[in-house]
Amino acid sequence: MAVKSELCPEDMQNIIRDYSIGGFCGYSPVSRGTVQTVFIIRTEKAKYFLKYYENRPVKSVLFESCLINYLVGKNYSCPGIVKNNRGKSMGLYKGKPFLLFEFAEGVAPKKLSWKQNQLIIRKAAELQNLTKKYRPVYKDFRWNYNVERCREVAEQEAKKLGTEEAKKKLMWHRDELEKLVLPKNLPRGICHCDLSDFAGNVFFQNGKVSAVLDFDDANYTYLAFDLVYLIYPFIGSFDHDTWQNFKNEDNVFDFNESRRTVNEYSRYRELSSNEKRHLFDMYKLGILFDCVWYFKRGRADDFYEKKKIDYLNRLGADGFYRGLFG
Repeated sequence: MAVKSELCPEDMQNIIRDYSIGGFCGYSPVSRGTVQTVFIIRTEKAKYFLKYYENRPVKSVLFESCLINYLVGKNYSCPGIVKNNRGKSMGLYKGKPFLLFEFAEGVAPKKLSWKQNQLIIRKAAELQNLTKKYRPVYKDFRWNYNVERCREVAEQEAKKLGTEEAKKKLMWHRDELEKLVLPKNLPRGICHCDLSDFAGNVFFQNGKVSAVLDFDDANYTYLAFDLVYLIYPFIGSFDHDTWQNFKNEDNVFDFNESRRTVNEYSRYRELSSNEKRHLFDMYKLGILFDCVWYFKRGRADDFYEKKKIDYLNRLGADGFYRGLFG
């Protein structure tokens, strides 16, 4: 992840002084990613990941630490947290929280094979199986992906921008949220929300998953939400760089890869009939969250996420269901 805070060797020594991990030998930044700051710390005993949170309040980080401790206790493939000499998982340094993780060996390939994608899909399903009855104490301090939170953050973005285009986009966004049908009885649990093939948050070693990393976006949401982020029912040539080349009447759907992903996921966690029927609305909710991340991109009447939603609306829930499930 990209380094935001400049921490010097003295800072590192001050941080690890509260841990029984041996003397400080050196450190280096981890450059991948864009949000939090991560370092590899080397001591006389081993190597560790230091994750220094740039924009997370303490209770949001406690959500993550509690979740990871729970998953490690269930033998899930994620690096464990090293507790300090007072038995605490989270520390504070210069007013910001941090976690010290065990080091994970492995590589995050830039281009994944289908076999590697299968392993990621399986890890997503395993995560949902393990957390379908997990009730996180600090869940309200994360952006739990639901309609209410999506509406709230869109309103915040529109207010922050304060332009006429932002107001128009917010009106469209509100209208699309109103169309979603997401029953209260849909199963919920923890989703990682950043397991897509370009995220690089899964390490591989010797043909197996050695570690699932970076639960910075994990939250309590619909159990099928990780599946939403693993499927892409559009043709490969339709993306954020090319969408303007497509006309409204064009056929932009190709469900072959998405159907294969859903079938693979169902080997480890079978979707309920209710989840299958409302996966269309969950998928649209995912796009509407993407719209929030890029709220100032494009004109209010013509931007990438709107184009995707327009195509999906024309296809309809039944067409989406048939494309995925036959």
